[in-house]
Amino acid sequence: MRDVTSPTGPQAPAVPANPELDARNRETAKNFEAVFLGQMTQLMLESVQQGDGEFSGGHGEEMFRGIMAEKLGNAMAAKGGIGLAPVVLDQIIKLQQGNK
Repeated sequence: MRDVTSPTGPQAPAVPANPELDARNRETAKNFEAVFLGQMTQLMLESVQQGDGEFSGGHGEEMFRGIMAEKLGNAMAAKGGIGLAPVVLDQIIKLQQGNK
């Protein structure tokens, strides 16, 4: 059966607007970007050679690098990130609408 309301043919049924779901989707996309940025920061921190001087963090720095990378990822995402969250949000919405 052909959809006569659309000149291009059938489309997926529209998902009714749900502010709570929209907010959760935005938060999920932002969290995804934060985790991604945290992982990238972790890889960058691992590639930095640690010094043995007076300002070296020693064993404590090594232990808490993962936490610092996570916090940096969250901070970068909160400030707008690298533009990954909007793309992820679009994909979440497409999946909820049944589009591929």
